Amino acid sequence: MNVPTHPDLLVGIDTRDDAGIFKLNKDLALIQTLDFFTPMVDDPYVFGQIAATNAINDIYAMGGRPLLAMNVVCFPQCEDMQILRGILEGGLSKIKEAGAFLVGGHTVDDNEPKYGLAVAGLVHPARIIGNAGACPGDRLFLTKPLGNGIIATAIKAEMASEKAYEEAVKWMSMLNRNACEAMQEVGVNAATDITGFGLLGHLFEMASGSDVEVELYADRVGFMTDTLEYANMGLIPGGAYTNREYLTDKIAITGDVDPVIKDLLFSPETAGGLLIAVSEEKARALQAAMKERDVACFHVGRITGKGFRPIKVLNSISE
Repeated sequence: MNVPTHPDLLVGIDTRDDAGIFKLNKDLALIQTLDFFTPMVDDPYVFGQIAATNAINDIYAMGGRPLLAMNVVCFPQCEDMQILRGILEGGLSKIKEAGAFLVGGHTVDDNEPKYGLAVAGLVHPARIIGNAGACPGDRLFLTKPLGNGIIATAIKAEMASEKAYEEAVKWMSMLNRNACEAMQEVGVNAATDITGFGLLGHLFEMASGSDVEVELYADRVGFMTDTLEYANMGLIPGGAYTNREYLTDKIAITGDVDPVIKDLLFSPETAGGLLIAVSEEKARALQAAMKERDVACFHVGRITGKGFRPIKVLNSISE
């Protein structure tokens, strides 16, 4: 498609970023995003929280502040409307937590429930954090463990432990606001949030958009409770295989990387953490800023050079 562009369209579709950004004036730019999906948990309120978090986090990934939100709803007319009320109340709780305002929405009669948000946010044009600014020498940090896609599959199979369920819900309903504040305080080169394309899919978008070489260290990635056990049992979401197929010629997995870990690196996430590229000189400052805000901060890789090549996935940093 021939998509129109404009000098004030600071972030469009060409870098596969988390949201679009349009410059309003020299001090203000508008961030726009939308995301919605089907339930992965039975509790309507919790589902609403997770879906809203997933959408709002796109604004934080760009370094912005959420301002306005609109509900996007598909719901069967024949279903109990109290379920829909629970979903919307869960979403509203996260909109309020983000300091944003609900201003409406749109509902469609559909056989399968779906929920999410269209979100508008604000950022200073000079403080935008896109996914295409990573530089040689940068360190890569991840702010949440992986595994909620695996645990969601275990939940559907009625095989998830209560502890695994509770931990997955905790991470999926956690806004990336504190991580965003830490990024802005320190000054980072690039960021993206980990969602449906999995860690390797979103890392590819960063690496290709920045035109850089990347190493990822499998042993540095954190995983949620019972994730490895469920993956070993074959509870892998279909999206992991779709992501792997798409990335076949874009990823080079070397060293003694466990096959189960490989699956987890491709597996879709919901409302995952931020993947951040920061200069080596600022890496310790970023870790300190994250710790001060009680945000996880896994050092998972580095940018090794200029010019994109298939991403190297090593078992450890020593390889």
